[in-house]
Amino acid sequence: MFILNASEPKELAAYLHQQKWLKEDETVVAISKPGDGNMNCVLRIEMATRSFIIKQSRGYVEKYPQVLAPANRVLTEGAFYEKIAAVQEVQEIMPKLLGIDAMNNLIALEDLGKSNDFTVLYDLKQKIEEEELRQLVNYLNGLHQSFQKTVVDDELENTEMRKLNYEHIFEYPFREENGFDLDAVQEGLQAVAMSYKKDSELKQKIERLGSLYLSKGKYLLQGDYYPGSWLKTAEGIKVIDPEFCFYGLREFDLGVFLAHMYLTQQKESTIAYIKENYYSFEELNTTILNGFIGAEIMRRLIGLAQLPLKMELKTKATLLTFARDLILK
Repeated sequence: MFILNASEPKELAAYLHQQKWLKEDETVVAISKPGDGNMNCVLRIEMATRSFIIKQSRGYVEKYPQVLAPANRVLTEGAFYEKIAAVQEVQEIMPKLLGIDAMNNLIALEDLGKSNDFTVLYDLKQKIEEEELRQLVNYLNGLHQSFQKTVVDDELENTEMRKLNYEHIFEYPFREENGFDLDAVQEGLQAVAMSYKKDSELKQKIERLGSLYLSKGKYLLQGDYYPGSWLKTAEGIKVIDPEFCFYGLREFDLGVFLAHMYLTQQKESTIAYIKENYYSFEELNTTILNGFIGAEIMRRLIGLAQLPLKMELKTKATLLTFARDLILK
């Protein structure tokens, strides 16, 4: 199996020629990391006149090698890109798929250029601009409306990745002994979290939400719609990393989106805008939507997938109470 490695440029160039992702007369002039990816090994390949991105998934999470993950997950991401290529309004907000190497769990993608994601929002000093918000809501509208099924089937089931996500959202944060010391994140957070880990009423609701997350649905979801999946580019916002995609309940995508608006302390008018402009919002199940919002807030505050949040403990405690209320109401 070919292993992607930036420090072996000759082997990498030979591989790219073999895949016909490099033209015969092209040479690689630079190899770099396009960002701080969590899940996969991602490299930017630069030639004299163009560049592209290559991405390989392995049997573990790149940032946390001790966390196992499906080795072929990037192939599901490739299948998602193949699927959405049919609808221009969705495709133009995402990178184009250039190639898939199923044998080596590797895909090649269009390079969206030098850009930053929106994780800067977690320093709590910035607000999303209205035009950016419009683009983010429009993307979900386009995705959910363009790719919905009348009959639920097994397409893009993505079972293994969903099981991984299920554990991190609905199980891990609520285990009393999970081996993760929250005081290492912020002094006092472990004690704050413990009341939720012992809350049987809350855990019952969380279990139900987890079952809903694992169920099949009619709508194609991006699956991880948060600021780390949004890029600010010269051509507007682009959405990346649909490796957690599946056909499910659209309340999940929207719930994650709204949860991060609360986590980044966006204005109430921002929350209202999303609800007013998301297509057929009134048809959603608000109990399920609120549950998913609450679950995502909680797992980001007391789970393993921590955010670079510049937030006081008192504020986190208030948000956790708010999240619990959302889940139970």
